[in-house]
Amino acid sequence: ASASAHRRMARHSPVIELNKRASGQAFEVILKPPSFDGVPELNATMPQRRELSMEEIQKKLEAAEERRKCQEAELLKHLAEKREHERDVIQKALEENNNFIKNAKEKLEQKMEANKENREALLVAMLERLQEKV
Repeated sequence: ASASAHRRMARHSPVIELNKRASGQAFEVILKPPSFDGVPELNATMPQRRELSMEEIQKKLEAAEERRKCQEAELLKHLAEKREHERDVIQKALEENNNFIKNAKEKLEQKMEANKENREALLVAMLERLQEKV
């Protein structure tokens, strides 16, 4: 049981000290059935709920509607920002892809040009050797 429950029991229950030792004390607690004497009635402690007028109800409904609209606007703003970010990411990915394709084409053309020059140089060298033999 909690400390407050022990205190409540101690207030309403007799406590008999059994013996005292060097290591501590021992007690016997005799519990009584709960008595409801002097306990305030539950309804008396509850504040009375006052009736709301139509005007107050209308004001509360309008405030709730305003909160709902604000939350909806925040959500729409957040979604729009998210969509904008997604568009930016897609645009950047497309640009990077286009740059990659452009660079790959340039490198391929350079390699093809180098191969063509090497092949032509090889053919010229072969023709020169052939003419020397003839």
